[in-house]
Amino acid sequence: MEPPTSSRLNSRKRRKDGSGPNGATELDGIPPKMSRHSLGLREPAPFSDEVEIDYSKPYVRVTYEEAMRGTPLDRPVRVYADGIFDLFHSGHARALMQAKNLFPNTYLIVGVCSDELTHNFKGFTVMNENERYDAVQHCRYVDEVVRNAPWTLTPEFLAEHRIDFVAHDDIPYSSAGSDDVYKHIKEAGMFAPTQRTEGISTSDIITRIVRDYDVYARRNLQRGYTAKELNVSFINEKKYHLQERVDKVKKRVKDVEEKSKEFVQKVEEKSIDLIQKWEEKSREFIGNFLEMFGPEGALKHMLKEGKGRMLQAISPKQSPSSSPTHDRSPSPSFRWPFSTKTPPSSPANRSRNESAVTYDISEDEED
Repeated sequence: MEPPTSSRLNSRKRRKDGSGPNGATELDGIPPKMSRHSLGLREPAPFSDEVEIDYSKPYVRVTYEEAMRGTPLDRPVRVYADGIFDLFHSGHARALMQAKNLFPNTYLIVGVCSDELTHNFKGFTVMNENERYDAVQHCRYVDEVVRNAPWTLTPEFLAEHRIDFVAHDDIPYSSAGSDDVYKHIKEAGMFAPTQRTEGISTSDIITRIVRDYDVYARRNLQRGYTAKELNVSFINEKKYHLQERVDKVKKRVKDVEEKSKEFVQKVEEKSIDLIQKWEEKSREFIGNFLEMFGPEGALKHMLKEGKGRMLQAISPKQSPSSSPTHDRSPSPSFRWPFSTKTPPSSPANRSRNESAVTYDISEDEED
């Protein structure tokens, strides 16, 4: 038993001395831990007009190959991504995450268009420009935010912010009388494509709200919003209140049905238990009854024994005929009432009867 133990200890020591984490070797299949460059951001990203740029150094744009190989820490690749970012959602965050991870050393600048530009070229927004600026500022992948970003990127804007590459999805974006507003960026070799997140967009969220408008209107009325704030008419307000009452009644009925089902289920379980117990007791009772009153039961044996004892008591066994006879004592004489005669007697006892008769007669005479 000792050699296997020592071999296990030696194997543990070898595994502990390995190069992997926690003494693991390459054969264990444990992946190495990823290095963490930062412990997390504590403040929102600054605006571009709050950041000081050293214009004394000349601006020389890096190539795609240089950016992929990695640039010095003091010269990150400046990537620009723009958008409306209305109702900031996970699709926006994923696009900015892809832009941040395009190159090993990336400084991400995000441009957000103003309300005036957005309303003119795209349409009305749910969030105003200040709310959209603030939402983008608090995204962890963003290093700088440009307010009132231009709809079409000009060479002057790219030079002012010293932009190396522009990140956006590869789908042509037709707007402002152009089939693709990023066409000149692609031709200049400054375009870095990202992937869209399917199933989530600002338009999808607005479609859900419009589709379930009554539900959200009723919910906000319950939370204290007035019909005027929700732009709800008087008739619709009363309709929503009525629907809310009907829903409460339905919920109560549903709760009662669920409770009744639980009660019926419990009763069924109890009844099944009672039936099982009754069947067990009935079998036990029938078995005991048959043992007592059955054809071969205890009562039959008791009756047989009692009958035998009664017969023995009523008719005892006679003595054998060969036994010697003994003289029996004479039985007392019997006197017939109102008569002087005695009953007939045997010849052997005639002398005795005669004397008894004379005695009886004398007594009668005296009477």
